Amino acid sequence: MPDLDIAVVGAGHNALVAAAYLAQAGYRVGVFERRGVAGGAVSTVDHQGFRFDLGGSAHILIRLTPVVEELGLRRYGLEYLELDPLFHASDAEQSWFVWRDPERTVAELDSRFPGQGAAYRRFLQEWLPFAQAVKETFLSSPSPFNLGQKMLWSAGFGREWRQRLPRILRPYGEVAREYFSEERVRAPLVWMAAQSGPPPSDPLSAPFLLWHPLYHVGGVARPRGGSGGLSVALVGAIEAMGGRVHLRAPVGKIRLEANRAVGLELEDGSAVTARAVLAGSHIQKTLAMLPEGAVPEVARGVRVGNGFGMVLRLGLSERLRYQTHPGDEARTGLGLLIRGEQQLNRAYGEYLAGEPTHDPPLIAMSFSAVDPSLAPPGGETLWLWAQYYPYTLAQGTWETRAAEAREGILRSFERYDPEIRRKIVAELVQTPLWLEQEFAMPAGNVMHLEMSLDQMFMLRPWLGAHGYKFPGIRGLYLTGASTHPGGGIMGASGRNAARVVLKELSRNRI
Repeated sequence: MPDLDIAVVGAGHNALVAAAYLAQAGYRVGVFERRGVAGGAVSTVDHQGFRFDLGGSAHILIRLTPVVEELGLRRYGLEYLELDPLFHASDAEQSWFVWRDPERTVAELDSRFPGQGAAYRRFLQEWLPFAQAVKETFLSSPSPFNLGQKMLWSAGFGREWRQRLPRILRPYGEVAREYFSEERVRAPLVWMAAQSGPPPSDPLSAPFLLWHPLYHVGGVARPRGGSGGLSVALVGAIEAMGGRVHLRAPVGKIRLEANRAVGLELEDGSAVTARAVLAGSHIQKTLAMLPEGAVPEVARGVRVGNGFGMVLRLGLSERLRYQTHPGDEARTGLGLLIRGEQQLNRAYGEYLAGEPTHDPPLIAMSFSAVDPSLAPPGGETLWLWAQYYPYTLAQGTWETRAAEAREGILRSFERYDPEIRRKIVAELVQTPLWLEQEFAMPAGNVMHLEMSLDQMFMLRPWLGAHGYKFPGIRGLYLTGASTHPGGGIMGASGRNAARVVLKELSRNRI
């Protein structure tokens, strides 16, 4: 293997984003990936005649960053398809929509649920400045100064900070009840907030709901051809700028000399020399690549939790037809399918008991509505994300209980399209065990680490490793969902990490 300036472990989208920035700056970059496809959980494959995403599908967070423009990813084939409506909310009895235009959403809500549109407008107006401030913290390396400057001074609180600060520290379920008296409006918004992991009753979780105003700012989109289109474009950018992405090249060890990272040892025994190493792998996988004595004790305490969700990906012979709204709008928007808050609470209770929920709320994605290339003519893709599912079960194993969990997801969706079973011609069941094995995500947590306050901002992955630099080892840097700001298709961790690496490299005159 040739000498490199930076060797990158893993080809998840954050690692690719960082590698692209480093290659753009003129450094020799090599990315080494275990799987045969780049992108980690942002990848798309052919499956039984359909194009199936294997991980994240809705591109929301990255639309709030300058990554696509700064790296010129459209030149490498990335084409985003806008979704409008953004969301399709339904309790299986009626549907309503969140449109890109907030006033259109307000008007629809007031026509269906008098007074709730005005409440929605007030919610957006009061919390948009805070959401913008959170976004800015995500786009910078976490530090006390950055958090103070962006989260408090720039959050638009003004003289109201004494009233608003306590609300930020409350459970997001309680904050939602302050604004929305109608559960059919409140439950879908709470369900969307739950996508980060913590339940609506967790203290200090309100920001997961208060982020909502930004959906109207950045929108929701899909790369044409599948979510992996982002990763394909990133690989194209890296290689056009002189870097290289090596697939089926699993890393065994990070090579150290005198507490400095000097390269990689691949599992086939070959060596890669580099002046710096950037690890985009799950933090626990990164720790396993280091000598035992190089791992600080605090790192052993990072919490991955006990699973999170699972996905049922379906190829259909014909289009969906929601009973509550047969039109294409219901197929286009990201489906927030929840019958009430108790459905989510029961699911979390079953999860705590070590049982797969038997009646899950669902996120339904039928993006073939805007991108026919995902399905054969007349067909449809339908991907159903469901929560909550423990990785470690109280009884049995995922090999023996996957069919039961699949049945629970299908049974839940039948309330929305009773004809769903006869339309299924292809499928992929992604249990927490599948997610762990395919993506090297311990316990199948797609966020890598629990997204609770003790593992966020400066505490992610732990205090001392929060600046994208591994403590005690020079030349070893971190990126990915294990680092600030966490999981989701955003690329902010990769961009932030690249800026840290570039500053260090220029300082050391590589």
